[in-house]
Amino acid sequence: MQEKFKSSIAIGIAVVLAAYVLGSAFKKRNESQDTISVVGLGSKDFVSDEILWSGSFTTKSFEIKEAYSKIISDQKIVEQFFLSKGFKRTEFSFGAVKFDKKFREIRIQGENNYDTKYEQVFDGYEAVQTITFSAKKNPDLMKRIEAVSSKTSELINSGIELSSNSIQYTYSDLPSLKHSLIQSASKDAKERAEKIVEAGNGDLGKLKSASMGVFQITGQGSTEEDTYGGINDTYSKNKTARITVRLEYELE
Repeated sequence: MQEKFKSSIAIGIAVVLAAYVLGSAFKKRNESQDTISVVGLGSKDFVSDEILWSGSFTTKSFEIKEAYSKIISDQKIVEQFFLSKGFKRTEFSFGAVKFDKKFREIRIQGENNYDTKYEQVFDGYEAVQTITFSAKKNPDLMKRIEAVSSKTSELINSGIELSSNSIQYTYSDLPSLKHSLIQSASKDAKERAEKIVEAGNGDLGKLKSASMGVFQITGQGSTEEDTYGGINDTYSKNKTARITVRLEYELE
């Protein structure tokens, strides 16, 4: 009888301990889940206020001095062309002349069509000259650069083929733009959290953690998906910047 009594006490104690352990684990699990995580979006359309456009033209000669003389002569023609379009000499710049040795491949046929060989032979010096236009917070100059970039084919009449690069558009005050988007995204995230908690008859507690997503710049209306490394569109004048912020709050 006494042994049964002791056994019952032992079983009772074991049950109580098991209940305590399970209850503590359940409590800790719930405590760890008493948070809410939300993502907010900050987005803004803006117009680029910086422009960069460049082009290049080439000439070729078997003598390097002659190639240089030709490229300088062509440079004067190109300069006069842009001056005639209303540009000031200070509004564009020429880069240093670059030279490149060119080669062509020739085929050497052996006797009886055997032992065919190919050799690289010198084909002259190619001189390359670049011209660059840029403007910052100057709408008038930006418009003139945009307009003339599509008229360079007129130089063909002077025997010069100017190879035009794509216009690049950027923005001069990205830091301020980024800061304003972070504020906007954080506000959006908090409002989302408040609405979710309010719908569940709860209360939003202290901010537990915050993390920022990748800063993305795309052309307005673009359907391009965000990438892990971020997008920085330089080909669109009208752009959209966006950023996400993830906030984690405690629940009361």
